[in-house]
Amino acid sequence: MSRLLFIFMVFGLLLLPFTTLAQQSRDFSPYKMGSQELTLSGSGVSDNEFDKTNLSLDIGYGYFFNQNWQGFIRQSLNIVDQPGDNAYNAATRTGVDYNFNMGNLRPFLGATIGYIYGDGVKDSFIAGPEGGLKAFLSESTFLIVAVGYDFIFEDADEANDTFDEGVFNYRLGLGYRF
Repeated sequence: MSRLLFIFMVFGLLLLPFTTLAQQSRDFSPYKMGSQELTLSGSGVSDNEFDKTNLSLDIGYGYFFNQNWQGFIRQSLNIVDQPGDNAYNAATRTGVDYNFNMGNLRPFLGATIGYIYGDGVKDSFIAGPEGGLKAFLSESTFLIVAVGYDFIFEDADEANDTFDEGVFNYRLGLGYRF
């Protein structure tokens, strides 16, 4: 459990710069029923000679049932390029988030469920909590920082047993509300 506390503390420190943004910006209107958003996040890692590269892309679509509750679907794709071996894995998730209206800062908490598949992973179900922050730069554009905890299971009987063996996932990206 101390590892989980450490992750949330690091996540909290990452959010500190957004508090300055909140104090300098004006308040943007809250979400309304029927509001939608698209998010795009990505990351990459390469060794110093670019022989080994890991790229990750995450795209999401969200729909608001009212000004706070959002349903979403997200698709993640990870590509690993190594000499003589290329692999990919992907995850498809759906879930709900509760968005707190705090002006142009919108913290959220929620839960996801989905499926992970591809090379180098055992095709399995995933589920878990997530939380994050949307920091609006304009009426429709925002930065998103999020962390989730996925536990992996093959059937419902196994879900309780595997919660402690989960993995953290992180996202940093841009979003567009329409």
